[in-house]
Amino acid sequence: MEEYYNYIKSLHLIFVITWFAGLFYIVRLFVYHAEAKDKPSPEKEILIKQYQLMSYRLWYIITWPSAILASVFAFWMLFFTTLGNAWLQMPWMHVKLGFVFLLYLYHLKCHQIFLQLQRNEIRHTSAFFRIWNEGATLILFAVVFLVILKDALNWIYGVI
Repeated sequence: MEEYYNYIKSLHLIFVITWFAGLFYIVRLFVYHAEAKDKPSPEKEILIKQYQLMSYRLWYIITWPSAILASVFAFWMLFFTTLGNAWLQMPWMHVKLGFVFLLYLYHLKCHQIFLQLQRNEIRHTSAFFRIWNEGATLILFAVVFLVILKDALNWIYGVI
């Protein structure tokens, strides 16, 4: 399994990148959807229908598969390679996995919002969604600093 480690790590990284891209873009579509509700007819209906279609495709074709595949390759690295098993013993990895858990909570909340917007139930303002979009950014900064510095505390410098 060790001879495939770099391939597995590369696939993990690719799917992490596409997962984050999907999360960033879906929330941007939430902003547009929320802003479209204030447009006059028929512009409002046309825009909302288009944003629902774009969101649907992004969410189910890019974001969900990327989240799942990023986790599959992470699991493979951590549990089926010597280096991954060693990392599981390190405090920085425990902190990183905590942030991954937070990322999945963020993802699931985005899924809930996505479903509401598919039913055209707009419960938040575009300003809320603009702030909400920063959640994934903070998690990304923390995880990158953890993985690069491999220190359980240095992630703090990445988010302040």
